[in-house]
Amino acid sequence: MQPSHQNTVGRFFYADSPRLSRHTIESKQYVTTENQTQRDDMRVVMDAGDIARALTRIAHEIVERNKGVKDLALVGIRTGGVHLAHRLVKRIQSIEGAQIPIGELDITLYRDDLALRKNQPVLRKTSVPFDLADKVVVLVDDVLFTGRTIRAAMDGLMDFGRPGEIQLAVLVDRGHRQLPIKANYIGKNLPTSREENIQVLLEEGGEDDRVVIFKA
Repeated sequence: MQPSHQNTVGRFFYADSPRLSRHTIESKQYVTTENQTQRDDMRVVMDAGDIARALTRIAHEIVERNKGVKDLALVGIRTGGVHLAHRLVKRIQSIEGAQIPIGELDITLYRDDLALRKNQPVLRKTSVPFDLADKVVVLVDDVLFTGRTIRAAMDGLMDFGRPGEIQLAVLVDRGHRQLPIKANYIGKNLPTSREENIQVLLEEGGEDDRVVIFKA
């Protein structure tokens, strides 16, 4: 089943090149990776080992909560969530010895601020290559903030079918929810102020694995 927004795609750009983190955009802090890694006020709150342990724990929690992997599928939210979803799938498969379907979801057309943005958004690949009917779908994202990204992701997912259940796994929950959305699996709860920014940097993006916090 194709997304209902397909007929509007001609108004937007597609690109495969890296772009700013959604969480940076949401907080209106346009900081490139190049100059961000040079900030004096940047503090590492999770290193590579912390991230690896958190993902291993989340993988075990997913298997335990769902009593195995029957009808289980993971869908990563672009961009960081896709990388984390692939890592979780590898861990779950090593635990259970079974293949897990995985998808990738771009939520650009489902954002509730789409009409307010001055620049034409860049669309990236969405792929859900399996039937969602009766599936337990774990949405995966890097940072849970206001909850608006997750709402958009659920809307996008529903355009592909009707899963039996949707669960949410995030590496970092930084608080400040604006919608009643709660993660089922959390790597680290990290209370922050609105004057702080969080970014998850991963090897897949050309960085050493780490989570950093810095002042806006």
